[in-house]
Amino acid sequence: MAPTKVTVVDLRSDTISKPTDQMRTRMASAEVGDDVYGEDPTVNELESRTAAMFGKEAGLFVPSGTMGNLLAIMVHCHRRGTEALVGDLSHIFLYEQGGASHLAGVQLATLKNEQDGTFSLEELRRRIRHDDCHEPITSLVVVENTHNICGGKVVPLSFLDELAALVRQPGVGTGSARIALHMDGARVFNAAASLGVGVERICRDFDSVSICLSKGLSAPVGSVLVGGKDFIAEARRLRKALGGGMRQVGILAAAGLVALEEVVPLLGKDHERTKKIAKAIYALQSPNITVDLDTVQSNILLVEITQPKLKASEFSTRLGTVEPEELEAGLTDASGAGIVVKASARDWAFARLVLYHQVDDQQVELAIRKLEYVIGQYDKRWPKA
Repeated sequence: MAPTKVTVVDLRSDTISKPTDQMRTRMASAEVGDDVYGEDPTVNELESRTAAMFGKEAGLFVPSGTMGNLLAIMVHCHRRGTEALVGDLSHIFLYEQGGASHLAGVQLATLKNEQDGTFSLEELRRRIRHDDCHEPITSLVVVENTHNICGGKVVPLSFLDELAALVRQPGVGTGSARIALHMDGARVFNAAASLGVGVERICRDFDSVSICLSKGLSAPVGSVLVGGKDFIAEARRLRKALGGGMRQVGILAAAGLVALEEVVPLLGKDHERTKKIAKAIYALQSPNITVDLDTVQSNILLVEITQPKLKASEFSTRLGTVEPEELEAGLTDASGAGIVVKASARDWAFARLVLYHQVDDQQVELAIRKLEYVIGQYDKRWPKA
């Protein structure tokens, strides 16, 4: 019979994170005003503090990272029919419903993402278009950092520096207009924690950055788009057109302030716990399921399915199931409850595990025990030849 109790370790995404007690307290007492009039003091503080952290002139609080990215595209590619170059595994290309095309009138052209989240700068150079009247004008290049589908990879600073130097070269771009750089920095604070540098250094040469507050930073909702004053002024105007003009939204911005103050310094701990799970899986030396330790850089772990008879979705389903044999083998928490681990899996060759603020050391140990047990089952079914 199925157990009456289970303990769930939800590692599907850091979007599962919940606001901290301090966030809830600050939200309840937040000073508010009408943000469309620019009169919400808590929003104004969040925008100015975030911009200062990134070395930018201004910021804009938006409901989601998807809106932040779309606004950046709309401002930088202000002429319909222009083109933005993005990675073929980027969130903007895969998971934002093609908003750049059907809402902004901008064509997304893709560059092949390498395993480290970068793309070929030589290919980028060849793909820039601006002279031929038959072709769209390349107005924007987008980098995602950390890179989600590449496994939370931290884009190297050397690549960012070389990219900036390339697009700033004389003759690159159309006339006096240069190609802009935008960073989808949904998890850029994770990149900073991994590199041991400030976010200002990572985003130094980027015209705009979108930062998510509601993933690993634990806020309930919202992102901040940062950039120059003129850029943000235009983005603020377009935010209203997209339905993002909110009123007494300081209640939400208050949680973002706590995220910057209290959660950002803890991201390194999430990385350590992620590596602990990765090392436990690697130590099994399974012929069917493994991890590449050298590629674990932040709070995202890709568990590679090397057995062709096994699908990532099947593996994920099994992790979320408690079988009677598990209980008999003692695979329970301290109270005797079965262990459920929730993982992400689509039509990928891997299952994705993502850690965040509420996944503590005890939950990590439970997840490791469940993973070891389930992987052991598959190894008995398909032992090494």
